[in-house]
Amino acid sequence: MKCINCGTDNKLKDRTANQGRCIKCNHLFAFEPTSMSNVQITDPFFAKAIADISANNTLFFTPKQLLYFLDNRLRKNSKSISRFGWLIPFLIINLVTSLTIFIPLIVNLAFINFFYVSSKSTKLNLVSRKQNARNLQIIGVIILSIGILALKSFPLFVIIVILGMLPIYLGTLQIGRIELLTQDFLISESQVKDWLDRWQQINGSILKILPSPKQENTPAAINPDVTAYSFDRLVVCDSASIAQLLIANNFHFENNCAILSITGYPQSIFDTTMQMLRRNPDLKAYAIHDCNPRGIALVHNLRTNANWFLNSEIAIIDIGLTPRQIIATKRGMFIQTSPESAQAAKQLPEEIRQSLSAEELAWLESGKFVELESFTPQRIIKVLQKGIAGSQNLESDDSSLLLVGDTGNDMYVVQSFG
Repeated sequence: MKCINCGTDNKLKDRTANQGRCIKCNHLFAFEPTSMSNVQITDPFFAKAIADISANNTLFFTPKQLLYFLDNRLRKNSKSISRFGWLIPFLIINLVTSLTIFIPLIVNLAFINFFYVSSKSTKLNLVSRKQNARNLQIIGVIILSIGILALKSFPLFVIIVILGMLPIYLGTLQIGRIELLTQDFLISESQVKDWLDRWQQINGSILKILPSPKQENTPAAINPDVTAYSFDRLVVCDSASIAQLLIANNFHFENNCAILSITGYPQSIFDTTMQMLRRNPDLKAYAIHDCNPRGIALVHNLRTNANWFLNSEIAIIDIGLTPRQIIATKRGMFIQTSPESAQAAKQLPEEIRQSLSAEELAWLESGKFVELESFTPQRIIKVLQKGIAGSQNLESDDSSLLLVGDTGNDMYVVQSFG
């Protein structure tokens, strides 16, 4: 493992002999991968993850974003069977046992079962899942090729054809739905917290990681000259964490907009900001949220809540995340599932349910959800900027926006999340 302080490569015996320190500069290592159980990380791995998620220390990020980011990196680095590494053992076993019928049948079924289970494993990433699904198709082609040699025995030919078509069918089925399969974390939030604590004790504070949003109920003093103005745009988040993230990264300054959360963050300027916003009849509001029942209800809450825009004709653009965007994407989003989310989806108001397709409702009612914090700060900012830029002229025929609802109460949905 290389030392992040001086770049010297320290072997295990060197680290052990020097009490976990670099043999050249004596810098203490934060992690010892050989002593970790379920996953192994190194100091260079962790340092690069922090640099990459923060875009080389230019963007703030949340601890949960780091959890998702590390989990994704660990999946990519995890060892898996190569596409053709299993072929030689597979062919040898089938050749050696070819004089019998039942042993090759059992062997092939075992391979088929292994790759099918692996193709839907919640612990593997999208690439590994697809690889295992394609391995199923390869097995099917091999078995069918063998079937040609068994033409003289019709019963054997039928068995081989059925056995060959099974993995081809299963592999094709999995490839078609792999992007919508759910995932589980390889690591936990408590593990990442421990890693962060250990890292900062040794290497100093991580300047770009955000703390939990503070609840500041005391109104902030704002210059009356400032409150006389308004904003043309408002970004509303369904969580204080995302609002804090955007504000910390100066999104409001760079895009000339106000940023608030549906929960009232930041509390110290919330009421004043809302007073300023209501002065502008041409205001556009942009909703950005998790793809779960609470997030999907964000636009509805903005329309029906007196504290927001009840009886207002302002245009609301739903940036996402929406089930429509997730179903349409092929980028392998981190989809999770929970019984609580399924129950909440079934209790959504009828007005919200009518704005969703049958496929979207089925997706939500299955308990699936995707969190905004599964994306990097850079991705969230780019998607939001693109959504704002694409909605400058709502009257134009813009294929990236979909009009939902009555024209007197316009609500637009961005069809692609990036």
